[in-house]
Amino acid sequence: MKIELLYFEGCSSWQIGLENIKSALQAEGLDVSVHLVKIKDDSDAAQKKFLGSPSFRLNGLELWNEERDTFSMSCRLYTTPEGMKGSPTVSMLQEAICRLNITESKRNKKIFK
Repeated sequence: MKIELLYFEGCSSWQIGLENIKSALQAEGLDVSVHLVKIKDDSDAAQKKFLGSPSFRLNGLELWNEERDTFSMSCRLYTTPEGMKGSPTVSMLQEAICRLNITESKRNKKIFK
């Protein structure tokens, strides 16, 4: 399992996101490193299809995907139980990791049958 946190320095929410993703992984009993992916500029954002800081990917898949045509250096907002926040909560990250991990497992079983 590969977890990536995409961010840029101008948005401080990525640090809370990093704390929350580490807590979510620990709560799920997953001993996985979080790979930090620093977005350097709008060109880099477009190349990496950066949805905003912070963004989280599991095995290359966005935990909260959005269909869009343009990508830029921007802060991202998440709808949490406490309202709009700059980072998802620990429980939101746990649910998203479990959801994508199950989807990945089912897809891999179909491929190897």
